[in-house]
Amino acid sequence: MPHKRRVQEDTKVYLIGGGIASMAAAGFLIRDGGLKGHDISILEESDKIGGSLDANGTPETGYVMRGGRMIESKYLCTFNLFSSIPTLDNRQSVTEEIFAWNKTMKTASRSRLFREGKSVNAPLFGLSEKHILTIERLELEPESLLGRTTISDQLDADFFATDFWFMWCTTFAFQPWHSAVEFKRYLVRFTHMVSGFNTLGGIMRTVYNQYDSLVRPLRRWLEERGVQFHLNTRVMDLITSNASDGFAVEQIHCETSGAPHLIQVTSSDFVIATLGSMTEGSSFGSMDQAAVLNEARAGGSWSLWEKIARRQNDCGRPANFSDHVKDSKWLSFTTTLHTPIFFDCIRDATGNAPGEGGLITFPESNWLASIVLPHQPHFIGQPEDVNVFWGYGLFVDRPGNFVKKPMAECTGREIMTEIMGHLRLNAEIDKVLSSCTCIPCMMPFITSQFLPRSIGDRPAVVPPRSKNLAFVGQFCEIEDDVVFTVEYSIRSAQTAVYSLLGLDKTPPSVYKGNHDPRVLLKAFLALHNNAGREALLEQSIPS
Repeated sequence: MPHKRRVQEDTKVYLIGGGIASMAAAGFLIRDGGLKGHDISILEESDKIGGSLDANGTPETGYVMRGGRMIESKYLCTFNLFSSIPTLDNRQSVTEEIFAWNKTMKTASRSRLFREGKSVNAPLFGLSEKHILTIERLELEPESLLGRTTISDQLDADFFATDFWFMWCTTFAFQPWHSAVEFKRYLVRFTHMVSGFNTLGGIMRTVYNQYDSLVRPLRRWLEERGVQFHLNTRVMDLITSNASDGFAVEQIHCETSGAPHLIQVTSSDFVIATLGSMTEGSSFGSMDQAAVLNEARAGGSWSLWEKIARRQNDCGRPANFSDHVKDSKWLSFTTTLHTPIFFDCIRDATGNAPGEGGLITFPESNWLASIVLPHQPHFIGQPEDVNVFWGYGLFVDRPGNFVKKPMAECTGREIMTEIMGHLRLNAEIDKVLSSCTCIPCMMPFITSQFLPRSIGDRPAVVPPRSKNLAFVGQFCEIEDDVVFTVEYSIRSAQTAVYSLLGLDKTPPSVYKGNHDPRVLLKAFLALHNNAGREALLEQSIPS
């Protein structure tokens, strides 16, 4: 960054957006940048903090979470931040809690796929030699050569009928029309997890949902240090001044509860903005009402980015991600149960207790639906006689196998009927439906960050000509790392803070298991379904 500006006594930092990226940036500003909390303001459009890491509700009305992000041991920026954040009970750091919990509750799925009413234990990948050679080529091919191609441009149609693809696309929410570059990045980033991919080995969980386990402890830590949270505050525009040596934000135009006001940004201040949103425009249904699709961008995250990009040509191209709802939407659902029947049946059918098995996918489902039963309680304060699980479907416009309607048009009652049909729990449907609340959620932009893109569509964390503005979140460009992860948001925050403040620090490097011969060999054997030979070969490879 050519415009390094040191923190001054009167420096203030304005963080636009109240998601995990902004909260992480505030944490790094205090811990590593030496700022005082009361000089940091987080401006959030909604009345809640946490962004996409949300979870709320009651046993009576039903719990809701729009999704949950995968965590694994190589999320170095995430664990770096949360090593400084105490848990809500102050017994240990959040990082220590996560690692201790996952020693006890290791993910080891005995039913990653559920087919013809039966669990499939450690499914074979089913890849041909041609598929494997293509995957290996993609891992090596430069991103510049892949360009805007899609996954389906790179792999034959029969690849998308393999169990490897069913497991891959539902673990990470990929579609065949998504970016080949993002697919390549995932292949490289998670090479070390391929050998356990069919049992979800290596995937880690938080004790509770990620809002309770990550967002709440971090918010408390920030508030204790004086960080100011301004809710119901929509940032309408950033006014910049331009000179031959770069540009700087001078004013922030806001509306708080509908009332407009200006924030003057001085020459010693910084602005860090979250670009775009995966969950903007989300709508919720109910047991007897379907969630509607909001294609119009009613929120401020996309429109703010558009205004910035119109003035500064090195600030990305938001339309590439926001104008293709049919390719980025899908629907999730959260079900609150007041009877143990459903959880007992899943435990008996899969051999996994809640929290052990992870994602269960129904490859025969026209919706390509999946569910996950976490360890209970999943919410702090959740009653003992209440269970909660989450699920989603990728093909929301196709009619169901048991409910002959597109998932997008289904009520919570109909979604539960479809799921129980795939589980062959027909005898239990009435008992379960009479004592559960299933809340569907339609998200128009949920995988917009996976859409095909070119160089320049995503801006750098700190644009080359910026003097005081940085971008964080899922729509800025970070070399090597992968979007749709908590790690990407936190890495962007750490990068922004260290760069803007001119600190002599760098975020931990992205873990590259593809540089480790032992990791590569395990992945090679797993792809060829030779996992039985791994133990023998492990003995012959020095540590």
